[in-house]
Amino acid sequence: MNIWTRKSIELANQKNYLDLLYRVYPISENVRREISDSTKNDISNFFNGRNNIELLKILIDQTNKKQIVFPIKDSYVAFLKHDNSAIDRNPNTVDRITSILYEMGYDELINKATSPKETNRQIGPLFGDWINKGSLGVNHVDDELTFLNSTENLIYSGSDDHKSAFARKYLGYTRNKGLDFLAKFHGKYILGEAKFLSDFGGSQNSDFEDAELTLRAELTPTDKEVIKIAIIDGVIYIDKCAGQKMARKMRNDFNDNEVILSAVLLRNFLYSL
Repeated sequence: MNIWTRKSIELANQKNYLDLLYRVYPISENVRREISDSTKNDISNFFNGRNNIELLKILIDQTNKKQIVFPIKDSYVAFLKHDNSAIDRNPNTVDRITSILYEMGYDELINKATSPKETNRQIGPLFGDWINKGSLGVNHVDDELTFLNSTENLIYSGSDDHKSAFARKYLGYTRNKGLDFLAKFHGKYILGEAKFLSDFGGSQNSDFEDAELTLRAELTPTDKEVIKIAIIDGVIYIDKCAGQKMARKMRNDFNDNEVILSAVLLRNFLYSL
């Protein structure tokens, strides 16, 4: 196990890890979804006019665009989300679903549709936001030649795809996958994925495996020194959960040179190089 993995485990089990982590991932508990005034006006008109088909179509459309949550739980809604044309072919199903919506009342329909986002859906951009705020104490550049030729410590601030394109072009990176992090410290290039694992199982295991694939990706030889890291946070560091599949794997299956660490320790790691 790498020393920075050990430090991350110690941090999570002995210190105010969550308080420190909140600086990286400042989750907002009550951020409601927003519907544009024009869309809300259309929903109101279809609702009050009892236009079943158009009401269902606009709610399905807004749900597919991730602007709202469909206001009720119904096993047939997923089918309609995947095949919008089925709305026109199934009048009884449309009447049944919309009758439930009418019974809710317009205000409750809007309240349900704009319910706050689940916190795990907010996490995606937060690591990048934290990096872009200058949290690591070095300059950011988005020009690849400046990043390549400078002798300064730098963060590459392009998009995930731009980071991976740079890494493929100059650093021998072989995965067809965006990168969350690309930096240059003391002449060494550091690339990696950042993941917040809020629990065990399901998509969280997939996120861990994705970070692992980047960490263990083969690099085509170049004249650059490249360090791959996995910036992982969450339940994986809890000692009481060490028997869980991905927690056990992190502790037992990675060697001393494979760096898994918390974002809280990222600055210390970079300056230690």
